[in-house]
Amino acid sequence: MDLATIIGLVAASGLICWGIVLGSPLMTFVDPPSVVIVIGGCSAAMFVCFPAVQVKKGIASAKAAMKTRVSEPQETIRLLADLSRRARREGLLSLESAADEATDDFFQRGLRLVVDGPDASVVEEVLFGELDKIEERHKKGIDFWDTLGMLAPAFGLIGTLIGLVQMLQQMEDPAKIGPAMSVALLTTFYGCIIANVFAVPISIKLKVRSQEEIADKTLIAQGLLSILAGENPRFMVERLNATLAPELRWEEAA
Repeated sequence: MDLATIIGLVAASGLICWGIVLGSPLMTFVDPPSVVIVIGGCSAAMFVCFPAVQVKKGIASAKAAMKTRVSEPQETIRLLADLSRRARREGLLSLESAADEATDDFFQRGLRLVVDGPDASVVEEVLFGELDKIEERHKKGIDFWDTLGMLAPAFGLIGTLIGLVQMLQQMEDPAKIGPAMSVALLTTFYGCIIANVFAVPISIKLKVRSQEEIADKTLIAQGLLSILAGENPRFMVERLNATLAPELRWEEAA
């Protein structure tokens, strides 16, 4: 689990609740009409924006923001260098056993393509085509949370307008001004909470996770194409290292 994400969500929610109870009872900020307008309205609008299947997948995509992705580019480059040396000594067919042992699905499929020996341009097209599809799938989850972050404040504003209209219609009865004003203010509050505590941060974390995964798989794809081209393993390592920050590079022991 990604403790940073969980701690951030819990801390943000806790600090807001703490700020409320310092000045008033927490139940003062609980208003059923406001909940119906914001949460109900956002839910309905999300089904208008996306197919039901994508809504389900969008909600499930939040799990990716809660998980820590272990990125080990040094280990990936070391493995690619070993495979490159084996391929130069024993031929591409010798990599078939490595494909069976690979734990990463993308790595496994790429190795099988290299072993099957099609044209390098075909392998490149398949590998980077899959990367495009992975990025496209990630984008759907990101779009879901981006859209929720846009809609929540809008429904908060709608609730505010409703509350203000109700308040203006009941100005002659002071007892009714308070509940109407409560709807007016709390809907905006709920909309801001949903957008800025949950939707927008989750969307940003999903973008970070997507960039990490695409970078890892791009490194694999470049290494496999280098093996297929029969490049010198040392040159391949230098070329892959050049795409990484200095602290992430792998240096072969002398």
